[in-house]
Amino acid sequence: MKTYKASIDVMPHDNLLDPQGKAVSGAMPNLGLNEITGVRIGKHITLKVEAADKKAAEAKVDEACKKLLANQIMEKYAFTLEEA
Repeated sequence: MKTYKASIDVMPHDNLLDPQGKAVSGAMPNLGLNEITGVRIGKHITLKVEAADKKAAEAKVDEACKKLLANQIMEKYAFTLEEA
């Protein structure tokens, strides 16, 4: 068995309202940061997984994302995997 480290990004779907991102975007001009717009806020998750090979590790991380880490109705996810 090998240990892999996954880095997962979970973000709201592009066509859905992101209230946190909208609030942060609205505050940028107050901070003198008028050039920053379109803020979207999500989650970054790291975890370790034990698996026989990279393909099996990817399958486990994908399963974790689908079952627990991301609400697929409202969010999308992407991940990278490397040997730990």
